[in-house]
Amino acid sequence: MQIGSSRISQLKALKNKDFKTPLLLVRIPMLCEIDDVIRYSDMCLVSEKETLIALNNESEKQNKKYGVILMYDLGDLREGVFTRKELLSLSEFTEYELDSLSLEGIGTNLSCYGSVAPTTENLTELAEAAEDIEKMLKRKLNIVSGGGTTTLPLLTDGGLPEKINHLRIGEGIINAHDLPLYWNTNILGLDKDTFVLKAQIIEVGEKPTYPVGKLMVNAFGEHAHYDDRGIRKRAIVALGNQDVGDSSKLVPKDSDITVLGASSDHTILDIHDCKKEYKLGDVVEFNVLYQAMLFASLSKNINKKMIGSKYLKQRKSGGKYAYYSSGNA
Repeated sequence: MQIGSSRISQLKALKNKDFKTPLLLVRIPMLCEIDDVIRYSDMCLVSEKETLIALNNESEKQNKKYGVILMYDLGDLREGVFTRKELLSLSEFTEYELDSLSLEGIGTNLSCYGSVAPTTENLTELAEAAEDIEKMLKRKLNIVSGGGTTTLPLLTDGGLPEKINHLRIGEGIINAHDLPLYWNTNILGLDKDTFVLKAQIIEVGEKPTYPVGKLMVNAFGEHAHYDDRGIRKRAIVALGNQDVGDSSKLVPKDSDITVLGASSDHTILDIHDCKKEYKLGDVVEFNVLYQAMLFASLSKNINKKMIGSKYLKQRKSGGKYAYYSSGNA
């Protein structure tokens, strides 16, 4: 098991706290950060021969044996060599020419850029490539990494090839909203209330639902779509796309609220059908899909408060247990 991040600065923070679990850089490294990659992580994903040579040279300088996972592009068109022949050649080069590197295994990425689903077929290709490499090297690979969160549905359905022994999972174990929505997969024990984003109402009133005047692009250069539903009650909260990336990735905890859209700093909500009478100064709570979780977690303009584990912290209230969500962004 490793703890992974795509940012070496985050791994550095863990390493400086004497974190003992091996640290994995899950974005292929820039040449300009090779020194820090070797210093603050234990393993990384690689797809370029030149990067491997740079990692080997720096590992030698730091007197360290450094682990690498070679990436194989199975059609999603993000990182990785594109043919099995290239992968075998790179594996052989790493194993026999780079003494300060340890070839830990191979991996692939799916569904992040090209929307290609992890399937038994494409991951069997990864498994067979691993077997070819093992025959060539006359030893077993420690890692055959079959992607990330989007491979979980295949795992739960029993379609994951046995050779796959490693997944790079973040979102899927800390935010359970995307898997049911996009992949029709519910995994027992995952909490949908882990992240709660709170925003205060700064305006309430009735307005038309279709803009008045000549339409052009919005603040982000988009030709937005509007449904004319007449005059309806709406609220604006002090939160925008600079905080969450895309307001459509917000899930109001009040199911009667509809997110209409957002500019950089304002998110507009339809509250016409709400049973609760929202007023100025009220706080609206949202759960978040992956993109909103990512932006909100990294935004310096959003105060974060870690409340504690829902399953570890509880107190009796009126004879019942009152639970706390795992974290607020």
